[in-house]
Amino acid sequence: MDLNLQITDMAGAYIEHSMVITNFCTMIAPQLKNSMCRVFPDNVQYKWQTKDGREKAVIPDSTINCQIRSRRGNSFVNAPQFVMEVLSDSTEKFDRGEKMELYMEQEINEYWIVDWVKRQVEIYILDYDEHEEPKYYLWKTITEENKNELKLVHFPHIAIDFDELFSIEW
Repeated sequence: MDLNLQITDMAGAYIEHSMVITNFCTMIAPQLKNSMCRVFPDNVQYKWQTKDGREKAVIPDSTINCQIRSRRGNSFVNAPQFVMEVLSDSTEKFDRGEKMELYMEQEINEYWIVDWVKRQVEIYILDYDEHEEPKYYLWKTITEENKNELKLVHFPHIAIDFDELFSIEW
């Protein structure tokens, strides 16, 4: 039996990176309690078939998934409705490049890129270009100056507090 295992040594993320994920999930979970949707932190794997036929597995920092029964083993096989990635030095290129392309291909409606150092949230919304190909468009960048505009576009009933999201002081 060939398991084709590969051991990789990865440096842990900054504690602040994990705190932003935890803060997000803590704010969202109670608001989804009586719905079919759930928020998940960065320990949930998604496996998808890409356009070129390869199977690709990713573990986003946080997702909101409304089809939680769509699983195979310990992985979801459907696309969530929302994905958030919190930037770190080692993942920024991947989060803005390959992961963003994969999320676009899987037609994930809303994608946030969160920079905990700059205290900034980039909100990307999925739409289609003139060739009917899925494409992300930057809907809004949220900073301290416009923090009251922070919201989940596709879940408008959910309240999110900018200061609570970035509450990472000890």
